[in-house]
Amino acid sequence: MNHRKLLLNSFNAAIAAADPLRIVPRHLPMPLKLPKGRTLVIGAGKAAVAMALAVENHWQKDAAMNGIVLTRYGHGMPLERIKVIEAGHPLPDAHGEQAARDILGEVKKLGADDFLLCLVSGGGSSLLSLPVAGVSLNDLRNVTQELLRCGAAIQEINTVRKHLSAIQGGRLAASCRAPVWALIISDVTGDDPTHVASGPCAPDPSTYSDALEILERYRINASAAVLEILLAGADGKRDETPKPGDAVFRNVENHVIATAHDSLLAAAKYFHEQGIPATILGDAITGESRDVAKVFAALVREIRQYGQPWKPPVALISGGETTVALCGNGHGEWSGVSGMNPGGRGGRNTEFLLSLAIELTGVAGIHALACDTDGIDGSESNAGAIMASDSIHRAKQMGISAQALLASHNAYTFFEQLDDLVLTGPTRTNVNDYRVILVL
Repeated sequence: MNHRKLLLNSFNAAIAAADPLRIVPRHLPMPLKLPKGRTLVIGAGKAAVAMALAVENHWQKDAAMNGIVLTRYGHGMPLERIKVIEAGHPLPDAHGEQAARDILGEVKKLGADDFLLCLVSGGGSSLLSLPVAGVSLNDLRNVTQELLRCGAAIQEINTVRKHLSAIQGGRLAASCRAPVWALIISDVTGDDPTHVASGPCAPDPSTYSDALEILERYRINASAAVLEILLAGADGKRDETPKPGDAVFRNVENHVIATAHDSLLAAAKYFHEQGIPATILGDAITGESRDVAKVFAALVREIRQYGQPWKPPVALISGGETTVALCGNGHGEWSGVSGMNPGGRGGRNTEFLLSLAIELTGVAGIHALACDTDGIDGSESNAGAIMASDSIHRAKQMGISAQALLASHNAYTFFEQLDDLVLTGPTRTNVNDYRVILVL
């Protein structure tokens, strides 16, 4: 049995289940919903270009349609009727700001007889960055960077972003007079449209006060301009983002068309077809990567030693979005190393896997994979990595200290030296993390 091939094939099955070219066509609006006027297609995220390609392939050829989609550098491809723009991720840049301004301008031109098709996927929060008046792109970039370094959950980061944005938190929909049909590939736990790409077409239940509380919790030193906007909003001196029930959403439909759970089910089906029982531990697992790995390692030891709660062989499948904190967590404690480590290489999946390997040192019959379904894990170009029961032993023979590399957030280096990185390139989809542990 080729365990590496099993792991990689299961990952491929998970990605295929979220392939926009397969999913988008069956969720396009029916012909009766097509407008008298023109259709504008807009989008932002790592899956935006593949979603737009699916629209071009399946939209009525004689219908008036054009658009703009925004994706991460290296994730684009030329399209016939829809313009593709690449911009910065996870930190916003000037290309994204200008593209967001152009998108908002086009949306405002639409009339009641037109139609807006919005293609939303993970990564759109930073790509579709148009700060409100009074806040600069650098202000937004800096507060985003600090929240990322401190391991803030994506929902927390997006709460702050939405209240500094002219386009997110439902404000795009509020600017549109035409009916809106949003197709959403979810990369967030819970699959709530308000959190995917910071919900440009979705109601936002969060408040300015929530955003301020998040900055305080993580001790973020935000600029005076950011604080001025948030404080004014909390005092009722600025309009809130549109909330659930607001009339601006009466002609807006948000459709979640792909989720992490769909992908985990596809991976589980693959393992069952190979004669290996599989169980899904959850699609919304969060927390510090190394801490989540410790919990999973304890479960694996229980299975290996006692056959509880499942007997080997079994594939333990999970999704969600763990974090790696590189600074204080706001409670006087530190995650990982003491202080920040800008020299670290890797991402949350390789960090999870290295921690898991360390915790399971000496436990036989273990093979695992952890990858980001967008094909990029953290700071490098790999999707993730693979480990086995002998990973730590092999590293020691090469003079590599797993503990030292974990402490310095250099998990990429560990798996690079072992030639155990998973390299896919951009998958042009994104349903968050995919993890599987084979216990044999």
